[in-house]
Amino acid sequence: MSFDWKEILKSLKDEIIPKRWDTQEFVRNFLEGLFLVVPVAVTIYVVFVVFNFIDGWLNIPVPGIGFLLTIGMLVLIGRLASNVFFRGAMGSLEKVLTRTPFVKLVYTSLKDLIEAFMGEKKRFDQPVLVTLIPGGHAEAIGFVTRQNLDLLGLEDRVAVYFPQSYNFAGNLLVVPRSQIRPLHADSADIMTFIVSGGVSGGTANGKTGKTPPNGTPALPSPAESKKSPDSFQ
Repeated sequence: MSFDWKEILKSLKDEIIPKRWDTQEFVRNFLEGLFLVVPVAVTIYVVFVVFNFIDGWLNIPVPGIGFLLTIGMLVLIGRLASNVFFRGAMGSLEKVLTRTPFVKLVYTSLKDLIEAFMGEKKRFDQPVLVTLIPGGHAEAIGFVTRQNLDLLGLEDRVAVYFPQSYNFAGNLLVVPRSQIRPLHADSADIMTFIVSGGVSGGTANGKTGKTPPNGTPALPSPAESKKSPDSFQ
């Protein structure tokens, strides 16, 4: 299969160099180029910064070696996590950290945050719709992080975390169970939907994404949640 390179170059020239300059077309092309280049450039920059940051931990003069060794050590630690002696040593270290003032606050906060997203006891896996005003039509999307609030003396309330769009922050509200409806969608899609301000996120996993009508109980009753092994304690 042969290509007529002259025709290809001519078509590219016609696309790149317009016959007449139009201000609106110039602005439109500039914005389209900006929308295409900025996400790619920012992504490459972030990856480059993270790579250099991790690569510099071991202060090895050869670029890339520190990054590979760091990744290798993390994989090795993860593999040793099931070893009895290693778990015992980590348990002893954890006791020291949790008994030290201030260090306990930092350690437990970071550990709970990481486990909420990546651990076996994920907390952001129950997306729900919360009616802000009983009888009203405005609703907010959040994640149930704790079903049992006996420590606060609240039996018919749950803790719902509302992430903020374009921000690494959120708000925690205590709401009645009757004002909550489950969202039958993937948790990662819901988080993406919220953080992006509704621009991104979808049902790529094949789920219908249909939400039950008002009146559908999203969570078990307080008595049932106490019996459920999957409820948050």
